[in-house]
Formats: sequence, structure tokens, C-alpha cells
Amino acid sequence: MLKKRLLFSLLVLGSIVLYSCKGSYQKLLKSSDYELKYKKAIEYYDKKDYSRALPLLEELVTVMRGTVRAERIHYYFAQTNYQLEDYLLASYYFKDFARTYPHSQYTEEATFLSAYCFYLTSPPYTLDQANTLSAIQEMQIFINLYPQSKHLQECNQIIDKLRFKLENKAFDVCKLYYNIGSYKAAIVSFQNFQKDFPDSKYREEVAYLQLKSAHLLAINSIESKMAERLITTQELCQKYLDTFPTGKHYSAASGIMEASIRMMKNNKIKSPIN
Repeated sequence: MLKKRLLFSLLVLGSIVLYSCKGSYQKLLKSSDYELKYKKAIEYYDKKDYSRALPLLEELVTVMRGTVRAERIHYYFAQTNYQLEDYLLASYYFKDFARTYPHSQYTEEATFLSAYCFYLTSPPYTLDQANTLSAIQEMQIFINLYPQSKHLQECNQIIDKLRFKLENKAFDVCKLYYNIGSYKAAIVSFQNFQKDFPDSKYREEVAYLQLKSAHLLAINSIESKMAERLITTQELCQKYLDTFPTGKHYSAASGIMEASIRMMKNNKIKSPIN
């Protein structure tokens, strides 16, 4: 019985303290004592109580603009958004900080974190990759500005990860055109893929699917377009055979080449391949 009473008393006391703290914080938010707000904002920040620090810092960013404390407040405000995982806002405020205080001790870190926030918001490769492209661009800007930075290796690793994500996305788009039978679009997409990702792990697969798309486009063409498309098919076949002499699709590519040559002979079209 005594234990129950003690527990009840502790719960009541805890509620009173909590209510008192909430009340004090609400009074602080409504206060016009900016010195106190600054002191408490820094105190909350140092204790990693970012949820309470945020509204205070947000107000102080405007109120103390142009003062000696403005730089620290601005950086802490960006950091607070970052710690609360509001990465798009954090990126904006880090970049704004770097523009406003280009010679600050925090400028390099703010520039890096602005780019890093875009990396953290980069979605799976199956979704829209606008933030991925922005992250690569911002990382490259950082590397150009700070080529000796301690973050250099990390930046390069991040760019590689992001480019691989774009590579997977681009390959899926190419395959989609191929799978739905949009062969003309597929050929162009595979060509663009090869330009954008010349060292891709999908190189051979892309080359084979491109020649196969060309072949399927040719055999389903009207007579006036067939000759040109069969020639394109043979050129792509020859390119594949020369580039991947031990490729897994070598036999299939050779078969498509022979079928294309026969088709050209049957239609009395001169083959460009000797």
C-alpha cells in the first residue's frame, strides 16, 4: 500500500514538473526578451533538444540579423533542421549560410552538408531522380570549391553511388521501351545510355538489346524503310560481335546478322557488311 502511494505521489509530482516546464517554455516563446531566448536556444542546442531550440533559433535568425551573434545563430538553425531530419530545409539554410558568410569557419562544412542533404533525400532509383541529380551537382560544386577537403573521398563515393542509381534508372527506362515494343525509342535510349554510362556493367546487355530492337523494328517496317533499318541492324550486330567476341549473346547476335543478310538478299538490298 505504501509503495502504491509513493508511486502515485511521484507521478503527480512528475506531472506538475512537466506542466511547469511546458508553461515556462510557452512563456519563453511569447517573451520579447531576446537575450534570454538566445541563451536558452544555445542551451537547448547544446543539450541536443533540437525540437525546443528550433522555434527560438528561427525567430532569432531574423531578430539578430546583422549582429555579432547572427553567424552562429544562422549555422545552428541550419544544423537544427538537419538534426530534425528536415533535409530540404536544412540544405536551403546551409547554402544560404555559405552565401551570407563566405569566410566563416563553418562555411566549408555548411557547403558540404547542403549537398549531403540532397543525397539523403535521393529516393530509390525507381522513383523520380531530380534530387539525385541535384545531389551530384552540389557534390561536384563542393569538390571544385574545396579540392583539399577532408570530405573529398566521401564526396566521390557518394557521387559514384548516385550515378549508379541513375544508371539503373536509365537501364530500366531502356528496357521498358524494348518490352512494350517501342523499338525506335528503345534504340535511341540504348544509344543515349551508352554515351552517358560508357563503363556500365550493363554494356553488353545494352548493346545486344539495341541490335535486337533494330532487327525487330526492321522486320516490322514498311518496304520503304526496311532497307535502311536492316543496314542499321547489321552495323549494330557487327559492333556487338567486335566488342564482345566472348559475349553471352554472341551466338544470338550472329544469328540476327545472318537473318538480316538473308532478308536483304531476298529483297535485293546491298549489304554494307562484307
